[in-house]
Amino acid sequence: MKRTIKKVAVVGSGIMGSGIACHFANIGLEVLLLDIVPNALTEAEEKKGLTLESKVVRNRLVNEHLANALKSNPSPIYNQKFASRITTGNTTDDMAKIGNYDWIIEVVVERLDIKKLVFEQIDQYRKPGTLVTSNTSGIPIKFMSEGRSEDFQKHFCGTHFFNPARYLKLFEIIPGPQTSQEVLDFLFDYGSKFLGKTSVIAKDTPAFIGNRIGIFGIQSLFHLVKEMGLTIEEVDKLTGPVIGRPKSATFRTVDVVGLDTLVHVANGLYEGVPNDEAHDLFKLPDFISKMMENKWLGSKTGQGFYKKVDKDILSLDLDTMEYRPAKKASFATLELTKTIDKPIDRFKVLVKGKDKAGEFYRKNFSAMFAYVSNRVPEITDDFYKIDDAMKAGFGWENGPFEIWDAIGVQKGIELMQAEGLQPAAWVTEMLASGNASFYSVKEGATYFYNIATKSQVKVPGQDSFIILNNIRESKKVWSNSGAVIHDLGDGILNLEFQSKMNTIGGDVLVGINKAIDLAEKEYNGLVIGNQGANFSVGANIGMIFMMAVEQEYDELNMAIKMFQDTMMRVRYSATPVIVAPHGMTLGGGCEMTLHADKVVAAAESYIGLVEFGVGVIPGGGGSKEMALRASDLFRKNDVELNVLQEYFLTVAMAKVSTSAYEAFDLGILQKGKDVVVVNRDRQIAEAKKHALLLAEAGYTQPIKRTDVKVLGKQALGMFLVGTDQMVAGKYISEHDQKIANKLAYVMAGGDLSEPTLVSEQYLLDIEREAFLSLCTERKTLERIQFMLTKGKPLRN
Repeated sequence: MKRTIKKVAVVGSGIMGSGIACHFANIGLEVLLLDIVPNALTEAEEKKGLTLESKVVRNRLVNEHLANALKSNPSPIYNQKFASRITTGNTTDDMAKIGNYDWIIEVVVERLDIKKLVFEQIDQYRKPGTLVTSNTSGIPIKFMSEGRSEDFQKHFCGTHFFNPARYLKLFEIIPGPQTSQEVLDFLFDYGSKFLGKTSVIAKDTPAFIGNRIGIFGIQSLFHLVKEMGLTIEEVDKLTGPVIGRPKSATFRTVDVVGLDTLVHVANGLYEGVPNDEAHDLFKLPDFISKMMENKWLGSKTGQGFYKKVDKDILSLDLDTMEYRPAKKASFATLELTKTIDKPIDRFKVLVKGKDKAGEFYRKNFSAMFAYVSNRVPEITDDFYKIDDAMKAGFGWENGPFEIWDAIGVQKGIELMQAEGLQPAAWVTEMLASGNASFYSVKEGATYFYNIATKSQVKVPGQDSFIILNNIRESKKVWSNSGAVIHDLGDGILNLEFQSKMNTIGGDVLVGINKAIDLAEKEYNGLVIGNQGANFSVGANIGMIFMMAVEQEYDELNMAIKMFQDTMMRVRYSATPVIVAPHGMTLGGGCEMTLHADKVVAAAESYIGLVEFGVGVIPGGGGSKEMALRASDLFRKNDVELNVLQEYFLTVAMAKVSTSAYEAFDLGILQKGKDVVVVNRDRQIAEAKKHALLLAEAGYTQPIKRTDVKVLGKQALGMFLVGTDQMVAGKYISEHDQKIANKLAYVMAGGDLSEPTLVSEQYLLDIEREAFLSLCTERKTLERIQFMLTKGKPLRN
């Protein structure tokens, strides 16, 4: 049977329910969001003469919850316009409507008795075959469907989203006793393909996979911090980006999530897993109990492990239980890893450290390795699902078994034994069977050790992915220090940046030109994409700063011209060029996106021309391109100045989209041409597909444009008056005005006496001239230097 999801009902509109509703609206579905009727009127409602019989009152809770979610930052929705896809209602008046919905998701309070009452209502109104799932984070699935109809139980399971539902990729699917295989297979594929998630089938065990391992990891650290006499700053330094974890590391993450949330799950595990070998670790340390007593729960109460007082950040001393100024943490072992770019390559060095950091890592990793090995087959039969869960649910760059592989399986066992721990028997059996690692890569695919067959088996679900890590050596065509070209097969190349934060400098530009040369001569098309944290944070401003400081203006002019010419090669090559942005796609990264034949963007793409922040205008064709796009929208009898002004403001205000969908509103992505992919794992494969489609359709090299309509003095005058008013009102500085006026000159096409058709090259030349003139300004150099040293823009 083919199952299609068109309409989803979400019962429970709290933070999690509203977030889930928003994410289904994100992917284009019609959503019904329900909650209970309030018990009483508010004073405002009484003054208006409303009663509990009023639909406005009965829907108050759900509407308040949804409104609060839509105002939250980061936003749960790709574009505020998508909120119109959500209809609100209440469980008293509107429960019967679920009969018209394809999937009903329960997200009410974590109490079994309340959930069972909700499921009784749902069973009454749902049509046969409708999916019903629970977003519980820990209540056993087997208890929830007791007493329900046979059809309900067959189509019921757990679907645990992680909060926030838009951003965290883990989607745990937990079967109930009667759940059909068809339902599990469907949800697994749907989560990956449509929701953009990492789908993981988990067993119905306490806290499932992600929280079982994640809470163990945090609780283990809570005990270790006291045992080793570490400060919370030291632990956060050791457990953050240096090992491929989020910047918030451990204690800042707990503050954001809420200590009470963590304690709730930890207490549930302490009661729910009495036979767990690490049972005592789930018992709360005294300092956590004290914090709960004091209601120091984190961000929600204004203080937790950290506390902000005015502009100062204080941290909690776990010995005195008093706040003190935060101290900077540093360790000799971490210094040894500064030249190692990838976290996965640092672990071997970290566990050899001779200081407190080395001791910490040995204790921490050995405890984690022993624990995860013992959870197989209890929580999952296949250990790779634990890695998937930790990466997708907790933002780890590498899962525990991947880290263990990086250190060496035998070395990991030795670390455990030094701490009095042992791995599960299947690990030593693996080594005895001749398999020296948990994972291997063959023919571009990842394989894992299968415990049942004692052999390496292909990780399922990879056929729709292209994983650059797996083909980096075997399919390499060409490389330099800044870029590498891979053969994706079927005549399509991929260019991947390899510079720090994927900045675009000379080596990357050489790589782009080389890739286009190869694609034009020997291949069918080119994808420019990578699988790093961000697509590109822009041009190498350090190089620009050095040239400007040394007053090497001829060299700087040549460098900018090379950037412009390379962007124009992207636009006017004889082969289709697809750009695949994701994450931060700023400045030069955005300019490359603007010049592609087609953009295949990840939904989580934050795209914008941000050059104003460093005191210049977009100089790689971005200013030209925004003038060109405005020109293409001019229509007879329209007020052309208004159209141009919109594009001008996008650049002058350094607007950055909060999703790929918002980039359409900014004119950066183009409707009817560019596409959005929700699951980033599929992005390179999807981009390759579009490159092939363009090639197979008979791609023709475009002709360079000479028909760009610029408005000259008419537009320039309007912009100059506007910037004068902004300075007079003290909204912008005089240097901001200078930059804006330079941009105005370029986008108006100069001070031409009347509207004129000009070439792209004409606009590129005046764009480059404006960029160079700003590089001679002291205040621009101050802005660039501030960004290089502080990592944030300076207003001067």
